Amino acid sequence: MNPLISSLMPELDLQVLMPLFLCVGGGIFLLLLNVRGFSKPLSVAIAGLILTFSVLWIAFYNPPTDSVGDFLTDGASLSGQLFIALASLLLLLLALSKEKFSEFETPEFYPLYLFMVGGFTLMVSTDHLLLIFLGLESASLAMCVLMALNGKQTGLEAAVKYFTMSVLAGVFFVLGVALLYLLTGHLDLSGVGDGLRSVFFHHEPKALPLFFVALACMLGAIGFKVSLVPFHTWMPDIYEGNSPVFAGFISIVPKMAGLVVMLRVLYAFMNTESFVIENLYTALIALTITIPNAMALLQKDVKRMMAYSSISHTGFALACVAGGAGALFGYWLLFLITNIGAFAILWMVTNQEDAKQNTYTYPYERFNGLIQTKPLLAILSAIFLCSLAGIPPFSMFWGKVMVLEQVINQHQVFLPIVMVLNSAVSAVYYLRLLVAMFFKAPSTTPATNATPALYSVSTAMAFLCVFSIFVLRLYLNSSQA
Repeated sequence: MNPLISSLMPELDLQVLMPLFLCVGGGIFLLLLNVRGFSKPLSVAIAGLILTFSVLWIAFYNPPTDSVGDFLTDGASLSGQLFIALASLLLLLLALSKEKFSEFETPEFYPLYLFMVGGFTLMVSTDHLLLIFLGLESASLAMCVLMALNGKQTGLEAAVKYFTMSVLAGVFFVLGVALLYLLTGHLDLSGVGDGLRSVFFHHEPKALPLFFVALACMLGAIGFKVSLVPFHTWMPDIYEGNSPVFAGFISIVPKMAGLVVMLRVLYAFMNTESFVIENLYTALIALTITIPNAMALLQKDVKRMMAYSSISHTGFALACVAGGAGALFGYWLLFLITNIGAFAILWMVTNQEDAKQNTYTYPYERFNGLIQTKPLLAILSAIFLCSLAGIPPFSMFWGKVMVLEQVINQHQVFLPIVMVLNSAVSAVYYLRLLVAMFFKAPSTTPATNATPALYSVSTAMAFLCVFSIFVLRLYLNSSQA
């Protein structure tokens, strides 16, 4: 290699960069195939995600020893990419439904889907703020277009709303990056953390206002992506305007990427050991758990209830950040298993009549007597709802126990009380749906959109929910090895 090029560009390690290459390269390959009228883009997209997941699985158990420039090979990077690829693959398998829906018949959907996954992969694989921003905007723009592809008025409204909020979040992020660079002279978060610690401990009076403005900007930008209160208001409307498949994607993958970035940004700011930041962080977690939980009680539509529920679960996940990456990813793995199964059930009772309406609606009455009309779907639904409610021995029970252990070990008193009370409240709206399924007379016989692929995904997720303690232990042992 030319010495000049060697000095400007580190030696490429394909194991580190291969997941990103597979997603972006797969999207470009699909675009070229579409020019020639290729009829099976879904198969290529699934194959690309299987390859991506396989590469990440190998890297997770045999991690590269060195980073490649600004691309990291730590546990947070590899776990984040692995979870993003896994969730994206499982949710894309739900497109193998019995009935055909417009968004999945559009040839542009699958290249954009891979570009979006590539953007989120880039976000979690680096701590360089400009590369994080590039991944954030690439994924967000692709997501906006995908929302509009279902052809519904609410889908277009959701896309416009998400685009507007995403632009605002991007402005906050750029301003926060500029202020951090002004304060520290670094764009990588490890250097930013050291610089902020120096600024804070030297008590420079002119720097402290910029420090807190930068903190507010970064919290606003990343808080939008992870639906942190008060930046969560967009999420229920976005859920309502999209199919359960894409709503499930939004509930898991963007938040996974945002949580990894939040983990790194908070470590940089908490490196200052500021009492104000620690109390602000505790207050935001409490609000993110409590307010959406209260709103979920008022919902009459199951999908909107799931939207507020997922925001509350984000608050639990954020409480793991101070306990380390292992606890955060362990909790999100359990949430991933449960939420994919729950949205698979919603997708299995969707039909073309829903597609003809302006929105995909799921009132509680639609599930009345499901145990009589579709007993297998009712049993699978009960497993996922009990898990989300934190009822033992299902997955989210172990997740919440792990979170409580983390915050109690940090000598917290306020947050454990908030978590326990909110867990009790959340059981009300989950059990309301269970009562409709098992104890009310069926009003109609719901049509089923199910195929062997959908049943396989939902049954596998239910099995993992039941035996989740072993899944969690296996992941934690692997991540520590």
